[in-house]
Amino acid sequence: MAESADYGLKCIVKLGGAAITHKHEFEERNNENLSLVASQLREAIMGSSWHGHGMDWSKRIENNHKDFAHEFGDQKIDSSAFVVVHGAGSFGHFQASRSGVHKGGLHLPLVRAGFVATRISVTSLNLEIVRALASEGIPSVGMSPFACGWSTAGRNFTDANISQVANAIDSGLIPVLHGDVVLDNSQGCTILSGDVIIRYLAQQLRPHYVVFLTDVLGVYDRPPSDPNAILLREIAVDEDGSWSIVKPMLPHMNKQVKITVGAHDTTGGMMTKITEAATIAKLGIDVYIVKAGTDHSLKALKGEVSNISNEWLGTMVRSSSKCIHSDV
Repeated sequence: MAESADYGLKCIVKLGGAAITHKHEFEERNNENLSLVASQLREAIMGSSWHGHGMDWSKRIENNHKDFAHEFGDQKIDSSAFVVVHGAGSFGHFQASRSGVHKGGLHLPLVRAGFVATRISVTSLNLEIVRALASEGIPSVGMSPFACGWSTAGRNFTDANISQVANAIDSGLIPVLHGDVVLDNSQGCTILSGDVIIRYLAQQLRPHYVVFLTDVLGVYDRPPSDPNAILLREIAVDEDGSWSIVKPMLPHMNKQVKITVGAHDTTGGMMTKITEAATIAKLGIDVYIVKAGTDHSLKALKGEVSNISNEWLGTMVRSSSKCIHSDV
């Protein structure tokens, strides 16, 4: 796919694993957050006045003889505006870390078993997220990187044809991808994180903006559990990929932002998000990192955050050229 192709894509959304699951509880969804996220996505895609019907008929078996046509009529949905990618959270990470599947060695029985177990876990979460979105009337379809034939070499993409994603968009569907285990040409197998997928899709599909939905307000200068943690409101990315904090002006600007990663997290945590967000911002695409299920995330999903104000809480990552001409 040529990078210059215009898919008319409005937004790529990353549902962070920590926001949609209870990350330290084995395979446990955060149903409350997932419901809020699905509702906000429906409003961002179809507007607050839309009151259509859900698309998940699988739990309405008692009515499967019924003609549902009247429920949908000729409703039109601008579903081509969004692509969704979700993390695994408490699904898959435990299996991957205990088997070492992210380190490769698919010829080893434990790693091979871990590969299978990880895929079972992450695809089961993908199904539930697709179901939650479909229940809100969003025409979502699950897409697994492994099943799409995506592969890597040394954790870098070697084969990632996005034709299936593009065809789904053209067909009026919303692709829902996820972090996955994939084959790797140099080490046998590895973990392909949702954040890396977001970066690749942004390069290929060129959305207007990208939204990372997390379990905290945004990126902090240290772990947010620290009472002295400061929310970084705006990060500027230069042409060479280096980034700096624009707002707020910290007393020690050269101080390294401190990031912690969960012991079972095989995908790099918040530092990976910043790195991938910076790569996306280099393309001229604004990135918003914001807490899921809040008024701030709804504004971000709608694309209503042009400049940083005191009313909006989150982290904007964007090209330094845009920051220079901003009024903040």
